[in-house]
Amino acid sequence: MSEPMVESAPASPVAAVSAGSRRPRLGFLGVGWIGRHRMEAIAADGAAEVAALCDAGPEALGTAVVAHPRAAAASSFDALLDERLDGIVIATPSALHAQQAEAALARGCAVFCQKPLGRSAVESTRVIEAARQAGLLLAVDLSYRHTAAMRCVRELVASGELGEVYAVDLVFHNAYGPDKPWFRDPKRSGGGCVIDLGIHLVDLALWTLGFPHVLEVQSTLWAQGRRLGARPSVVEDHAIAQLELGGGATARLACSWNLHAGCDAVIEATFHGTRGGARLRNLRGSFYDFVAERLDGTRATLLAEPPDDWGGRAAVDWARRLAAGEGFDPEVARVAEVAAVLDAIYGR
Repeated sequence: MSEPMVESAPASPVAAVSAGSRRPRLGFLGVGWIGRHRMEAIAADGAAEVAALCDAGPEALGTAVVAHPRAAAASSFDALLDERLDGIVIATPSALHAQQAEAALARGCAVFCQKPLGRSAVESTRVIEAARQAGLLLAVDLSYRHTAAMRCVRELVASGELGEVYAVDLVFHNAYGPDKPWFRDPKRSGGGCVIDLGIHLVDLALWTLGFPHVLEVQSTLWAQGRRLGARPSVVEDHAIAQLELGGGATARLACSWNLHAGCDAVIEATFHGTRGGARLRNLRGSFYDFVAERLDGTRATLLAEPPDDWGGRAAVDWARRLAAGEGFDPEVARVAEVAAVLDAIYGR
């Protein structure tokens, strides 16, 4: 087996924070399982301080307070913003993301937000422009970019070893559906499996290929086996889309909730080039374990494999950059490009 092609780790938090400076004080808005996981990853890294907590659910908030007794327990979002924070981690329902991110930025707080940043490209762009005007660091938790396997695939594509990449196949099938009612309300969620799962597929395709211009988007959406029209009034649970990209490549994606997949999940991103291919795929239906492979004819060469503790890397990276004094990063504008593709898939 060849050695995994993993990017070098970011600088340690000790090196990132200048001598004599304090660690950034962070507030955590939403401490359910995702928000709590990101919080614990940042806390374990040590680059920032868990200073304040807020959640509409008493049980989730109580669990977080027990884990971080020195953190203030804020009774509301406004109270959280009063805690003299340097940054806020947002893990709330999708409909709230854009409004809460803008409010935090207006109060001088950098923002790390769960995906999607907004329910549309318009909402996402509004937040990005607010961060630009404020000069504050904004990042979105597009976490699959941070798997060792996906980084191997991206490096291989960028190196030119695969030749010209002309086709990309992307899949994210989830044998389960979301367990909160707001996910199935179009106004509160912005959509179904596409905005929940397909956002990762679109992002991985564009990010790996250097964000080529998207020339055309075709899609078909289903809800419980019935085809949906443009601007559907219910959220989709199965979707297929094809993106025609500048440079001649075509990306095909499929995603779903509650699919009879024969396992918990099917997650793959395969890049086909004129001199070979590269693939990320999950192992044995896992949501967390991934391998990267170089594909040559009938041969697959392993490039990266578990264990790989990747779930909190995006949040830790943001916290370290904030500790190092970084402000607005223009690269975050790419999030709006992904959102525009989702809008096209939805026909809006």
